[in-house]
Amino acid sequence: MESKGDSATSGRGERAIQPTRRSARVAGLLYLLMGIPAVFSLLYVPRALIVPGDATATANNIRASEMLFRAGIVSELVFATVFIFVIRALYGLLKGVDKTQSSLMVTLGLVAVPVWFLNVLSEVAALTLMRGADFLSVFEKSQLDALAMVFLLMHRQGFGVAHVFSGLWLFPFGLLVMKSGFIPRILGVLLIVAGFGYLAGSLVSLLSPPYGNVVSGAANVLTAAEFPIIVWLVIVGARAQPLEAPAS
Repeated sequence: MESKGDSATSGRGERAIQPTRRSARVAGLLYLLMGIPAVFSLLYVPRALIVPGDATATANNIRASEMLFRAGIVSELVFATVFIFVIRALYGLLKGVDKTQSSLMVTLGLVAVPVWFLNVLSEVAALTLMRGADFLSVFEKSQLDALAMVFLLMHRQGFGVAHVFSGLWLFPFGLLVMKSGFIPRILGVLLIVAGFGYLAGSLVSLLSPPYGNVVSGAANVLTAAEFPIIVWLVIVGARAQPLEAPAS
């Protein structure tokens, strides 16, 4: 028969692991929710409206679908804001594994946030030029379209800068996962692989733009390695029993 002492100890153990499981699922859910506006603003909207190398066609598309373009701008602000809470939730989950690495993860991750926010101004500037306010009447439409295209290209390069930190923060995150004992090590390895993907795509596009498109395909495959941990956190959370004891 189980003694009252054993029962109390078991109960305390179960209560001790539940906050970790809940914290993991909250972090995973926020991570997943962040991806929805990110995909919409960074993939769907540009592919729907921007015609590479054709400023006139791009400007006409945006004028015809201005609300879609504006929705993309708002979506960027939303996912940048949600990312702050993702970082906060992950820090709460992993700070007990290694506080120094957790702090590094937070620092590197949050550096990208102001870059994302400031980067939105490039889209606002492009939209202002395309709408042709009265004070811009000294310019011809073709000139305004060309200038707007410049700002859209700046916006794209701005994400290249932000992706440097999108890659760097995944390295301490991956190491924390590998050391945690309550999340499979392979997910930490995949995070590091994704980090290399972000860095490769960003640095090559900044250092040698002609090769950027060549490398971006392979880099996107690597960055997809970030997705499995989102699925794990949402569905599983954290194991009730550590996979193995964390490093002291």
